[in-house]
Amino acid sequence: MAGVYVHIPFCASRCSYCDFFSTLKLPQTGEAYVEAVVAEARLRCAELRGEAVRTLYMGGGTPSQLPLPLLERLLAGLGEVIDLGSVEEFTVEANPDDVTPQWSAAVKALGVNRVSMGVQSFEDPILRAIGRRHTARQAVEAVNALRQAGIDNISIDLIYGLPGQTVASWARSVEEAIALEPQHISAYGLTYEEGTRLWRQRESGEVVEVPEEQCLEMYRTLVEMLAAAGYEHYEISNFALPGYHSRHNSSYWDETPYLGLGSAAHSYDGAVRRYNPADLQEYIATIASGKPACQEEMMQWWERYDERVMLGLRTARGVDAGKLRCDFGDEAWRHFTREAERHINQGNLHVVGGNRYILTADGIMLSDTVIRDLLWDE
Repeated sequence: MAGVYVHIPFCASRCSYCDFFSTLKLPQTGEAYVEAVVAEARLRCAELRGEAVRTLYMGGGTPSQLPLPLLERLLAGLGEVIDLGSVEEFTVEANPDDVTPQWSAAVKALGVNRVSMGVQSFEDPILRAIGRRHTARQAVEAVNALRQAGIDNISIDLIYGLPGQTVASWARSVEEAIALEPQHISAYGLTYEEGTRLWRQRESGEVVEVPEEQCLEMYRTLVEMLAAAGYEHYEISNFALPGYHSRHNSSYWDETPYLGLGSAAHSYDGAVRRYNPADLQEYIATIASGKPACQEEMMQWWERYDERVMLGLRTARGVDAGKLRCDFGDEAWRHFTREAERHINQGNLHVVGGNRYILTADGIMLSDTVIRDLLWDE
């Protein structure tokens, strides 16, 4: 199987915490961009090696900002060069204020069967403070609109550790999310990325960073509340009702090949990483010249080892040490098991079935440290 990711870089405004590549120039460049993505698919479809495409994911940016005629053109163009007939999960990211009954019905008609919404919080003052365009009420209305349109696989993104957030207020946001009964919830700890407005606000003293111990308590609260509500904790930041794991995102974690199209998009075929420039004009101009815009990076064995360990330990499946030995050799296996032993003794890791190393509940809280110790020190 394979997946296709399409980056839609357009936003109506920039959130204070976001450092993803995006642009506010949809009116000026939207049509040219869509044509470039279709042309890139034509240039690079052979990278899929004839494998059936099972997942299609449109991320951003804000894909729900793309006018429906352009979305239709994009899908039609992709379908001309890539067989999308086997797609089982078609996800579009959306902002709640874009999700109207009309939009929901239209994307459902285009084949979308999963929508991932950036809700982030159910507290209006916090939403305003971080530059979100929607309100808590609009998030609720958006979920209802999607359900009425027949989209029954809905994911909600939340962020903890936001300025002004407390453990109690975070718990209320999680409670609100659970009450909407989405099939999937992703929750991420806030990071202050250099160059963002939020980073500058922290540096100037305008906002105060939530203490680390309080963020850990928010995460513990999240895990406990979602477990009690029947959500499976299948990746450090991701929770799903049974049968609703994100198939596309899971492909990143289990090394399934995927083709990334659009500016700033990444691709992986098991050995080579390719990445497009995070520059809209450069991307469009390069594709218009008839050449792929991507650069290539052949991964060394220790880089692939590190990625296997890092991504595997983030998931509930953990790392299969037997397969690690088979793929990377005895020396890498000895390094992994030797370093893992210390964390097993400390209660951060446990072994299932003799070979599968999985983070414990306590280990998840220390995941960065555990993973760092198990990486290959090249």
